[in-house]
Amino acid sequence: MSRLDTLLATVTSLDRVDSNAVWGCAQVTGEERERKIVAYPALVGPLAVGDTVLLNVTATAMALGTGGVDFVMGPSPGSFPSPPSSAAEEGRALRRGEMREARGEMADDLPHLIKLRYAPHQHAVSAAEMNGDWVEKDSLDETPAIAFGLHSQLAPLCGAIKARQPDARIAYVHTDSAALALGFSKLVPTLKNAGLLDVTLTCGQAFGGDRECVSLPSALIAARFVENADAILVGPGPGNAGTGTRYGFSGIEQAWNLDIAQALGGRTICCLRASSADERERHRGLSHHSRTVLSLCSRRHVAGWPLGFGDAPTDLPAEVRIADGAPGLALLQERGVHVTSMGRAPEQDPLFFHAASAAGALAS
Repeated sequence: MSRLDTLLATVTSLDRVDSNAVWGCAQVTGEERERKIVAYPALVGPLAVGDTVLLNVTATAMALGTGGVDFVMGPSPGSFPSPPSSAAEEGRALRRGEMREARGEMADDLPHLIKLRYAPHQHAVSAAEMNGDWVEKDSLDETPAIAFGLHSQLAPLCGAIKARQPDARIAYVHTDSAALALGFSKLVPTLKNAGLLDVTLTCGQAFGGDRECVSLPSALIAARFVENADAILVGPGPGNAGTGTRYGFSGIEQAWNLDIAQALGGRTICCLRASSADERERHRGLSHHSRTVLSLCSRRHVAGWPLGFGDAPTDLPAEVRIADGAPGLALLQERGVHVTSMGRAPEQDPLFFHAASAAGALAS
């Protein structure tokens, strides 16, 4: 059984517009309040005030934690654009011919990797793997690779690394276990603008990174040898799924992200999830998510525990090291980066943010 709720709406304002995402508001006839909307230009084209659009409102109808927004699926029925002109179609045919016949870098740069495959919004991107000798590399040469399970951990990780190594080049590999569109993240552009994150790569079905990759191993190698990363952060976008069961949470991918990175010669660090404020018993102190992830790893990894928060756990199948997370959080504050997790800021859940920052400190 599945569910898809849709509504027609008129775009009333655009608040943030970039190549990855358009944020704004729209009005549904008969509703008093405007709805917050997000559109991805790669999927639905440009958006303008006054457009009539079809919204996917499933998440807000179910009161899910998607930031309280609805998503533009495309123009409303009856307002689709006219068929392409013959000239445009000839151009597309020429490009298809080039893809079949051309050789060298020009052919490699053409969009031909399909993401969101076999779904109505499937689209073609240029695969990083199709261009360059780096694809023959098979080792990260002990480059630090930190795997995390919640998108909100990205900021303290970046802050901790930059606090100790201001010139370190940080790459974020965005996986496909949560939000597939990198553009849905407000945190990524904030970190980039603050000089705390340098480059992004999207792998699997995720899309919208500075480089698009087919697989996680390729993305890791590209981060190291194409983007010259000094540290690689691997994890999901916003919107993890969880069921309260041992294995039923999307962040469980952290286990194989760690193992793959180490198999490729990375110096792997597990970013632990811990909380001093979560009301759910399974997440108080060290979360059961981190325990489960490490229990599934086939390799032994390093994990960070924050200085000043008691003794590090001794019952984990990992090498747990204590590190100071305070400098990383101080740098976030200095750069004006305000981050929350589950609605809580660092001062409301210090253990969560210090634990993430401790992992970043170990990387540097």
